[in-house]
Amino acid sequence: MRFKLVRSLLTSALFAVAAASVSLSYAGTPSAADVKQVATMQSSGALLLDVREADEYAQGHAPGAILIPLGQLDQRLTEIARYKNQPVALICRSGKRSAKAQKLLEQAGFSATFNVEGGMIAWQKSGLPVVLGATPR
Repeated sequence: MRFKLVRSLLTSALFAVAAASVSLSYAGTPSAADVKQVATMQSSGALLLDVREADEYAQGHAPGAILIPLGQLDQRLTEIARYKNQPVALICRSGKRSAKAQKLLEQAGFSATFNVEGGMIAWQKSGLPVVLGATPR
């Protein structure tokens, strides 16, 4: 009887430690990233998704950013489906539209989304390269 009680307590304790570990690792997963982190992520193969409108994109965007305006994102998810289990950084002018886009992607099952803190405003202020007048992809 005593053995069963000890075993039960140990099992419960191990379960609690494992659950706490999973919670901590999930809670520690950033859902936002600064522009320098995003530039590094992008150079390692992450998708940088610009959710502004085409005219905003043409006025200046991050090199390699793919344009899918927020209002079209839910209809165009198939275009980025291959990134479902890879890092996807979302950028807009300031970070508000990209936060909405992030929620949409998370609801669609994208597992590693990051909102670019400060958006293109922060990107430009940091001195990172900006492409002007390019045709959206």
